[in-house]
Amino acid sequence: MSRHVHIDAIGGLSGDMFAAAMLSAFPEARDTLIADLQDAGLSMHVTPRIDSIRKAGFAATQVVFDISSDAPPTHHWRDIRARLEGSELKPSVKATAIGIFTGLAEAEAASHGVPVDTVHFHEIADWDSLADIVAAASLIESAEAGSWSCSTLPLGRGRVDTQHGLIPVPAPATAHLLAGFCFVDDGVEGERITPTGAAILSFLAPTQNGPPPGMRLSGSGIGAGQRDLKGIPNVCRLLQFEPAAGEVDMVGQISFEIDDMTPEELSVALDHIRSGEGVMDAGYTVGYGKKSRIRYNVTVLAQASQLDEVAQLCLVETSTIGLRIETVRRRVLKREAGQADGLRTKTVARPGASTTKVESDDLAAIPTLAARRKAATGATDG
Repeated sequence: MSRHVHIDAIGGLSGDMFAAAMLSAFPEARDTLIADLQDAGLSMHVTPRIDSIRKAGFAATQVVFDISSDAPPTHHWRDIRARLEGSELKPSVKATAIGIFTGLAEAEAASHGVPVDTVHFHEIADWDSLADIVAAASLIESAEAGSWSCSTLPLGRGRVDTQHGLIPVPAPATAHLLAGFCFVDDGVEGERITPTGAAILSFLAPTQNGPPPGMRLSGSGIGAGQRDLKGIPNVCRLLQFEPAAGEVDMVGQISFEIDDMTPEELSVALDHIRSGEGVMDAGYTVGYGKKSRIRYNVTVLAQASQLDEVAQLCLVETSTIGLRIETVRRRVLKREAGQADGLRTKTVARPGASTTKVESDDLAAIPTLAARRKAATGATDG
């Protein structure tokens, strides 16, 4: 289990608010962000301002992207995509930025009934949206979070003035991107989630259940928006959580039986399953089923958030016609890798005392059982 980030959209969420909250929570990512904006080819026309301010009585970080007056138009989504694809951005940041922008382009295309490649981001101020999304991509990759969650989102009220006239809040593209999310109407007027903020949320696909069990709060940050809202701070708060050693967390467990595959076939299938994304372990025991047939009782452990994908993999790789899927509690002890006498070791902090064991693969090349046991004892006794 790795870092978890929770997005608390108190005042709402826009691209610059997300960037500000991330920088507040992860200030060490600032230099990487500036470098990524430059690698994206934005520094010629975009200047970031990162300030510490007070917003409705709260200390917060605010991000503003100043756009030069001679910045050329970025034209359509196909031109923006080509610019990003041809940039010097790191592959992971580039993929994330294009992923966020693609969702936004598809939502705008669906809202206006036009082909995706011809979408022009009238309301999102081209260069400003480029900077917002590249910044978001850079900070998402720097955070290295394994999972995300968000609060119930503020719905907003009223109308927003666009090139197409007055349209209701949330804007059509925002509503398209956030289908399936839970909202609350807190009575505060105005656009609370912008299309860029919605595209970031859609890309991250956060749950709205908060952090997983077994996590400890390790930090927080507050990002400020540009507007002031009546009766509520226009801020976004980020909470970061880390695994708590020795604590209980939740994992997914998939169980099923096989009686019509050979041992060789099952061995290959389990190798494929183990290599699947989100799979933690897979194995089987042997028993007897109907008509006294030999039966393999298969158990697969997976990240709880990826149970559906792993279940599909089990159905594809084996002959089973049904699965039992559940979420179970798991208690994990803190472990630490080391080395002794040229052999890799693993030390586990057990209740009352720690134990150390040599990695079996490092002993495999030593001939005779007696010699392997002697090497293991020598490495662990030291």
